[in-house]
Amino acid sequence: MNASDRTPADLLRSALAADPARPLVTFYDDATGERVELSVATFANWVAKTANLLQGELSAGPGDRLALLLPAHWQSAVWLLACASVGVTAEIGGDPADADVVVAGPDALEAGLACSGERIALSLAPLGRRFPAAPAGYADYAVEVPSQGDRFAPFVPVDPEAPALVVDGTEHSGAQLVEQARTDAAALGLTPGSRLLSGLGYGDWQGLSSGLYAPLAAGGSVVLCRNLDALAPEGLEKRVESERVTHTAL
Repeated sequence: MNASDRTPADLLRSALAADPARPLVTFYDDATGERVELSVATFANWVAKTANLLQGELSAGPGDRLALLLPAHWQSAVWLLACASVGVTAEIGGDPADADVVVAGPDALEAGLACSGERIALSLAPLGRRFPAAPAGYADYAVEVPSQGDRFAPFVPVDPEAPALVVDGTEHSGAQLVEQARTDAAALGLTPGSRLLSGLGYGDWQGLSSGLYAPLAAGGSVVLCRNLDALAPEGLEKRVESERVTHTAL
């Protein structure tokens, strides 16, 4: 990857320039049987649309805070990179009452109503399906995002030293996040083309790094597994083989 990358959005741009067709995120939900594979180009397109929604429709920008109330999921990864693209600070499990924007999954809709700003709901249903009707007090992500532009440019350049992520009460700037992701990638032995299977949640740095940032920083990809405990041991072995997994974080 490009040594001059200073934000997660920079890492994604470098990945897109290097090989847009390669897989970046392969997501499994073993409670539903869902499997979604996103190439770098497809993932980047989702990020661009979501960043345009965040900046253009929700009027969010640098200095704003977004409470991300989502589990480990491919759409969570999209939101993290969209926030990085706009310059919005993403707070994992943040307090909605202190946030400018809340993004909530089905299990966090009631808690998210404490946000006095914009609220976006995700069904997390297979294939990114919308809710039958938007939850009260929320806009449905699956309804709002398709019409957004496929290319994104921030209104103001993103400062790599500004807060980008808060997890477990610790704040990381974009530059710190990239540096730590590179350190983690090296510690895990990740190299370009590595395939890391992660069954960890997104509630702490280890899960976020293994499930997104370290593979991205290394020029690799992630097989992100939700509800992995529902999969039999022999099923995990088959997945490691079929997905050409080179590293695991369980």
